[in-house]
Amino acid sequence: MPPSPTVPDISILHAIILGIANGATEFLPVSSTAHMRILPAILHWGDPGAAFSAVVQLGPIAAIIWFFRHDLAKYIAGIVRSLKAKTLFPEGDVDARLGWYTILGTIPFAIAGKLLENYVDYAFRSLYIVGASLIVLALVLMAAERVSRRDTSLEQLSFGAAMAIGCSQILALIPGASRSGCTITMGLFAGLDRESAARFSFLLSIPAITLAGVYKLYKVVHHTHLGHAAVPYLIGAIVSGVLAYIVIRWLLGYLGKENHTTTPFIIYRIVLGIVILVLVKVGYVNPEAGAKDVDPPAKSAAQITIPMPAHLASR
Repeated sequence: MPPSPTVPDISILHAIILGIANGATEFLPVSSTAHMRILPAILHWGDPGAAFSAVVQLGPIAAIIWFFRHDLAKYIAGIVRSLKAKTLFPEGDVDARLGWYTILGTIPFAIAGKLLENYVDYAFRSLYIVGASLIVLALVLMAAERVSRRDTSLEQLSFGAAMAIGCSQILALIPGASRSGCTITMGLFAGLDRESAARFSFLLSIPAITLAGVYKLYKVVHHTHLGHAAVPYLIGAIVSGVLAYIVIRWLLGYLGKENHTTTPFIIYRIVLGIVILVLVKVGYVNPEAGAKDVDPPAKSAAQITIPMPAHLASR
């Protein structure tokens, strides 16, 4: 398919505002995807488009890699040691273990993301689903806060717990659920202290958002070219990256204090979810506005037919 000559126009001001929204929420348990759906809908700006979403995501990707660059170097070195030793988890090698946990914990998310791609890009983006998932995940996070032992450090994380946390990212394919919200919640259920849950959530985000971001960017490059829109798009990415870096540093410090809980995020999610559902109910926003991506799906859910077994067809 030849590249499209245009992408949605967006002003520098709009790009900055959306960049702030994306960067400020990417690593908080409040769902950046939900905010990128909600903000344009409320302000009646229209959908910023898949191209903008792909480019602006480069900012948080750069921020998380830069913040954890020293940790990543240690984990990569640990993985190399394990390969040389021909054992996946060398005894006593925490860096190798956490490096492999990060890679293996991302595989279920990557597979599910590809299999559910059309649903993620279309059906799941209804504001009804966004509002409901904001509220539901808030209640699950509240339960995790109440039952979590919080007596396990990141260095003590088991393989089973790491995989459970990694698999929880699949729920984040639903806008409003939040990738960091799902992983921090599962980390608390697994007994991690809050800072360790957030730190492992961030580590898992490196391959997860990088894979998703590169894949989205590939689709954009394949179907469109930015042209004159490149400047505001890149400004949005820079703003998003700077805010994301600040948020990462702040959240780890905040959750590192025993008396600091995720309660503010729980309250925020519930309030925002209710506001969105009310705005949809009164007709202020169209629940389906902006629920689109680069390519239309080959078939909608309503068009998918399931063949009836032969022994039932005659009944």
